[in-house]
Amino acid sequence: MLMKPLRGLYEWTMDKAAHPHAVWWLALFCFMEASFFPVPPHPLLGLMCLAEPKKAIRFGTVATLSSVAGGLLGYAIGWGLWDSVGAQLIGLLGMTDSFPVAACYLREFDFEAILIAGATPVPFKLLTIASGFVGMNLVTFVLASIVGRGMIFFTVGVLFRVFGAPIKRFIDEYLGLVTIAFVALVVGGVFVLTMVGSGEEDPADACSGATYESLGLEG
Repeated sequence: MLMKPLRGLYEWTMDKAAHPHAVWWLALFCFMEASFFPVPPHPLLGLMCLAEPKKAIRFGTVATLSSVAGGLLGYAIGWGLWDSVGAQLIGLLGMTDSFPVAACYLREFDFEAILIAGATPVPFKLLTIASGFVGMNLVTFVLASIVGRGMIFFTVGVLFRVFGAPIKRFIDEYLGLVTIAFVALVVGGVFVLTMVGSGEEDPADACSGATYESLGLEG
């Protein structure tokens, strides 16, 4: 039942990759995904690099800078619009339980936390909003975002440039499995962020039991 709309979304994304203004679509997707949009821009980036391999570096640069700009919007939401927008947005994204732990880790590790979120399946939007909420140093936030987002987007670009055709054939044939695997990675990233250090292995970890109450908020 889910494969038909999923296939439709995939075909729509492929159409955008071939669109005359594909670079602008890529920039828009990356901007939105870093603060509120649930659909990742990586497939669009990959398909664009597949269509025009010589522009892979350009596309990776656009994706990185647009995502960092979107991250600044997420930061602004956490910093100045938490009560009116941020809390509701985090709830809609299904990250209510993860947010206090993310905020705590940002207070403890700022640069490293953003770097990990930018370069792994941990949802980047969760950390951008939390960064603004805890008042992370803005220069540190931007630098870490550039490095983390650049790592993942340039990796996608290079992989599609070098192995593009086989990757596309695999996605075309096994779209459902690819989607399930990606969702599993994202869910796993949130789970690790929420659970790391929460057991008896490291009782000294101050973030293991972080709650909305410990942040001075109501859940």
